[in-house]
Amino acid sequence: MTIANGIIIALLIIFLVQKLIPVKGVKQMTTAQLKNEMMDKTKQYIDVRTTAEFKSFHIPGFKNMPLHQFHQNMGQLSRDKEVVVICQSGMRSSKASKILKKAGYKNITNIKGGVSAWR
Repeated sequence: MTIANGIIIALLIIFLVQKLIPVKGVKQMTTAQLKNEMMDKTKQYIDVRTTAEFKSFHIPGFKNMPLHQFHQNMGQLSRDKEVVVICQSGMRSSKASKILKKAGYKNITNIKGGVSAWR
């Protein structure tokens, strides 16, 4: 293996690890924990899946805010309330959590496993 191949492999590993490591300052919650939390109406429950995915099945109480429109719509969210984010598997919600964190939101929770784990 050449040095160039080794560098490429190392960069790929770093990239994958960064994608899989939870965002610092964002709480992680399982769907089992979420079921106990759903009575708390002070939280903002956001589903970042596409509109079609949301219409197909969604958890009552969640508002649809597709990830591809998230930057434009996140201003509708209160910075004073916790934002609970879900998607299909946890990847898009993790990305949305990063966006919220960078925008200065402080109280963010990502649902691990997403809607797939809920069912």
